[in-house]
Amino acid sequence: MTSIAVVQGSAGERALQAAHGTAERAQRFYDQQVLDHLNERMITFVRAQEMVFVATADAHGECDATFRAGPAGFVHVVGPTRLMWPEYRGNGVLASLGNISENAHVGLLFMDFVKDVIGLHVNGRATVMEDAQARAECPELPVDPVPGRRAERWVVVDVMEAYIHCAKHIPRMVKAPRERAWGTDDVRRKGGDFFGAAASQPERAERPEKEQNGDNRRGGAGRWRRLLRLPWRRGRSDVPDPSAGAPARGRRAG
Repeated sequence: MTSIAVVQGSAGERALQAAHGTAERAQRFYDQQVLDHLNERMITFVRAQEMVFVATADAHGECDATFRAGPAGFVHVVGPTRLMWPEYRGNGVLASLGNISENAHVGLLFMDFVKDVIGLHVNGRATVMEDAQARAECPELPVDPVPGRRAERWVVVDVMEAYIHCAKHIPRMVKAPRERAWGTDDVRRKGGDFFGAAASQPERAERPEKEQNGDNRRGGAGRWRRLLRLPWRRGRSDVPDPSAGAPARGRRAG
């Protein structure tokens, strides 16, 4: 697969590169390291990973970062331009999937802390499929190795960018045996109220009613106060189109 270099990076990246004198160095990285697909080494790397960090944002740019883990290969490589991973029953919030429903752009970070001590960024556009639909369209999807567990749905990512995360500051770790309670609803085994959030809930009763009822989303009134400061909340017409996701950055055209 041959890629033709085009202008890459966001407008913000380019502006800061010019301001700080890093444009030439950045261009070398774009030209030498950024692909619009997964090459064979990247595919092999992804298939060996047991974890991935996932970044999403809603239509207004409010971000969420999460973590997914499973047996090696739980992120299924359909081909050089498509990845899929299973979603299981969780706390019911569906934050990442909700963001994807508004804004298709996602950022993935695969980190190998044990063997190669290297990382791989994969950026792309995501859709969500129910398990039955995903298996109908991709019959080679693996059967879950955990007895009795089944994916509820799958996240499908069409790759737009793939590039290295350098090893310089990645710590080397040693893998230790640990029994993982996949799919458990046991509060203690899930970590319980480790950060004391449940214990601090009564504090909400002391807040003014107007602040408590400002919004029914995760961020509450504070979230919407922040949104009011965004350009498109101040009368501009360039409101993001949820169906299209955020404006695409420059890519390598294939």
